[in-house]
Amino acid sequence: MISSEYQEHVMSVRLASPPVEGVDSPRVNDYDSFAEAYTAVNESNLVNAYYERPAMLALAGDVAGRRVLDAGCGSGLLSAALRDRGAVVSGFDSSAGMLELARRRLGDGADLRVTDLGGPLPYPDDTFDDVVASLVLHYLEDWGPALAELRRVLKPGGRLIASIDHPFAVNLIHREVGREAECDYFDTTRWTTEWTIGSQTALVSRWHRPLHATVRAFTGAGFRITVISEPDPDPAARELFPEAMAAMPRFLSFLFFVLEAE
Repeated sequence: MISSEYQEHVMSVRLASPPVEGVDSPRVNDYDSFAEAYTAVNESNLVNAYYERPAMLALAGDVAGRRVLDAGCGSGLLSAALRDRGAVVSGFDSSAGMLELARRRLGDGADLRVTDLGGPLPYPDDTFDDVVASLVLHYLEDWGPALAELRRVLKPGGRLIASIDHPFAVNLIHREVGREAECDYFDTTRWTTEWTIGSQTALVSRWHRPLHATVRAFTGAGFRITVISEPDPDPAARELFPEAMAAMPRFLSFLFFVLEAE
C-alpha cells in the first residue's frame, strides 16, 4: 500500500472521521464540485499518472483500430491515451463537470455521454471490442447490473480491462489507524475518505469487497479472467518521485484484471 503522504503534494487523503453515513448524501462523490482540481492532480501524480494509467495501457496492449468504451471516463485522460494509440474511443461518466473537461481534451466530436454505470447504457449490443473501467466499479455496492451491461455492449470475446482499489490495501489503511473494526477484509463494506486538493475538500466514498467476491462477480456476469495484475509503477516514477520510491519501491494500491466476454 502507498500512503497518502506519498501522493502529489497538492492532494492529501485520509479516512473520514467519523465515518459518513447515507450513500445518497449530496456531499459525497460530488465530482462536479472539484473536477478541475482533481484532474490537475490526476494528470501528474504518482498513483494515477505513473502507476494506474500506465498499467491499464499496458494491459490494453495494441488497440489500433479497436472500438473501446471508457466506462467512467472522467476528464478523458485514459481515453486520450487510447485514442493516441489508434483506438476508436467512446466514453461516459456520471459527472457532467468531468465530461466537460473530457470534451475540452478530446474535442467536440468525441462520443461522450452523461450516464450512470449502474443503469442501462446507451449503446447497442455487441458494439465494442474492449471496455476499460478505470477505478470506477468500486463506487458500486452491487456490480451485477453494471457488469451485465458491460457484457452486453461487448462483442463476444471482447475484453473488460478493469482496475479497482486493492482489497488488502483498503483493509490495511483501516488497520494502520486503529479502525479495522470498520472494514473487515471478508465483508463488502462502504468506506469514505476526505480528499483535500489545494483549498478544496471533498468526501469520496467507495465499496471494499474481498477478492473472492470480486472474482465471483466477474465470473457470474459471464466473464473469464485471463489476467490478474499487481504491477510496479512506471520506471519514470523513480526519477520524478525519488523520496516516495526510495521509501516504498513496490506497493499495493490497485488491483487490475483483464476479463474476456464468454
